[in-house]
Amino acid sequence: MGYQKSCGSGIMFVSILILLLSSLNYMPCKAQLSTTFYDDTCPNALATIRTSITGAVSRENRMAASIIRLHFHDCFVQGCDASILLDDTPSEKTTGANSGVRGYEVIDAAKAAVESICPGVVSCADVLAVAARDASVAVDGPSWAVRLGRRDSTRAFPDLTGTDLPRGDQELGTLIQSFARKGLSEREMVALSGSHTIGQARCLTFRGRIYNNASNIDPIFAANLRANCPATGGDANLEPLDLVTPNSFDNNYFSNLAQRRGLLTSDQTLFNGGSADSIVQGYIDNPATFASDFAAAMVAMGDIDPLTGTAGVIRTVCNTAT
Repeated sequence: MGYQKSCGSGIMFVSILILLLSSLNYMPCKAQLSTTFYDDTCPNALATIRTSITGAVSRENRMAASIIRLHFHDCFVQGCDASILLDDTPSEKTTGANSGVRGYEVIDAAKAAVESICPGVVSCADVLAVAARDASVAVDGPSWAVRLGRRDSTRAFPDLTGTDLPRGDQELGTLIQSFARKGLSEREMVALSGSHTIGQARCLTFRGRIYNNASNIDPIFAANLRANCPATGGDANLEPLDLVTPNSFDNNYFSNLAQRRGLLTSDQTLFNGGSADSIVQGYIDNPATFASDFAAAMVAMGDIDPLTGTAGVIRTVCNTAT
């Protein structure tokens, strides 16, 4: 009788243990990422990427914003899996939602540099994630420890770009919902929007805002923009997203919003009498808080649905599925 009881307890213990071990297969993918993932297999990977990205930004300062945006557009479509880099037919690159996205050749070059020292080890998705951090640092922005171990998708998802990517003409409520679907909070959304402290936007993306007599735009600011963005034509004409310090990563983007000088509708809606106003004001008052929040939000964004373990592949060349 005593043996049976002991045996039953043992069976119950083993059953529980099996269940616990089995549950590991269902842990969130982000739990499998690690900041030390390549320490043994490719210890010079991060330094090699940094050298490549720093050189690219030094040749063209605007490239810092382009690389950060490229990482964002990758993660918001089917997760951070480098699918945006593929030259599939059709590809994510050629969709309307990714029109104007650039920097592909910079990531290709960084990947090639890593391949030369560690063939087939470091994924394109991880190269892109590290490159975004290094691009921020290259323009005096914040740094963060990049979590690594992502693998690459074998296909692109062009149909999702129109539904999953936020747009520059969207209002606050829509943006909050868009980020929430990816597991990001309103505060993280505002912090990530602060990347618009660098970079430029095409006339096509802000024309509606400067010609519709909006009440939340400074009239002098609008008039100055109309000089370079006519009502028709000039779609590709560029304006900096931050007119004050367009080449430095700082908090002036948020100060611009307080003066109704947000370039895109999606910028100004962050400070327009809504729930994000207090977050913006906090970043105006404390630039260190913005820098810290931006770094944390970039880590959180990099955790969106990565492929890990045996899922996906390690692509040798980023624009092909091999």
